[in-house]
Amino acid sequence: MKDFSQLLRDQTQRIMKQWVEAVRRDKKIFSTNHLSRTAIENHLDHVLLALATVLSQYQDDEVQSLVQASLEHGILRAEQGFDAAEIALEYRLLRNTIFVTLEPEFLKASAKEVMRAVHLIDMVLDEAIAYCFQSYTEQRLTELEQLHNQLTLNNQELTRLVRANQDNLSYLAHELKNPLTSIIGYSDLFLRLQRQKSEEKNSFSHLEHIDRVLRSGRQLIHLINDALEISRYDAGQMKLEPEPTQVYELIINVYEMLEPLATQKKLQIVIDCNRAPDEVVTDPLRLQQIVTNLVSNAIRYTESGTVKIKCETLDISKWSVAVSDTGIGIEPEDQVQIFQPYFRIGSGSKSFLPNSTGLGLAIVSRLIKLLQGEISLVSQIGVGSTFTVTLPLKVEV
Repeated sequence: MKDFSQLLRDQTQRIMKQWVEAVRRDKKIFSTNHLSRTAIENHLDHVLLALATVLSQYQDDEVQSLVQASLEHGILRAEQGFDAAEIALEYRLLRNTIFVTLEPEFLKASAKEVMRAVHLIDMVLDEAIAYCFQSYTEQRLTELEQLHNQLTLNNQELTRLVRANQDNLSYLAHELKNPLTSIIGYSDLFLRLQRQKSEEKNSFSHLEHIDRVLRSGRQLIHLINDALEISRYDAGQMKLEPEPTQVYELIINVYEMLEPLATQKKLQIVIDCNRAPDEVVTDPLRLQQIVTNLVSNAIRYTESGTVKIKCETLDISKWSVAVSDTGIGIEPEDQVQIFQPYFRIGSGSKSFLPNSTGLGLAIVSRLIKLLQGEISLVSQIGVGSTFTVTLPLKVEV
């Protein structure tokens, strides 16, 4: 009897590697663009181990590890923002990768052995998908309830801002009121259906509606939080929380988070931290916000070439982090306004890029002031831009 279970165990790493590559290549699975390899792999090794166990000797109690791995996979994919169609594609690619890997051994086995193996693999993967979607749906509904509560609170805060008539923020609040009200209404409907235990709530179309609401909600939450971040700083309500911070580790975290975005545009992110301080005393959350905003902006406005992150110690009290790109560059007259809220630069024939709110660099400049630093810009149209942030090695509280 051909031992496909042992072969599957031996080939687990190869299957995982080929599957991750297949998932990354699939243009319909957008949610992996922001994920590291580890985040994509998720609990796949547990699923493959359970599959090998079932191939060896199928017993109901042996599938418990598969159930647990599939449930955890569904929860994490919901947290990562996958939609239902992307998960279905993932499992289809996994099935194909497994069969391609085992094909040479299938050709050596008897028809009976191949039929048994194919039947069990299909059965186990179908069961894995079912459990994955079960936990995915439950997690999405939980997330929907949390989003509903957060949007309701933000809606109340926006109402107060409108009444305060704060120029740009007031305008932004007016722009957001209608879509917020719509999203809150739809999410309330879904939650009432859930409480009524409606059979429709687990349908594929229902999941798609929930995904749309959550995507729109997240985009609005991001926009609102950016606006409120500026408001809190200007009101003196943003506080420092300094602690010893490993510079290189923080830069690597930002790189791992944004590298898939750069890869999607065929850009290379270069890191030069040879002269960086080992440790600084600063607010790590605010520092990471600054670097993340600068690098993501560089990727957004660069169509080819590289994005470079350079850190270096300047003297006994200061250090710097510079983000350079080979992008479109910024006109001299725009450089004066680039750090003003709601100011957006164009790209080619477009007055500004989609999903650009004009708040990112305004937040960066305020966070840098909070960290007692300075920012400078050198840019040339068609050549690229370099944003250099100079910060103290230790912030004063």
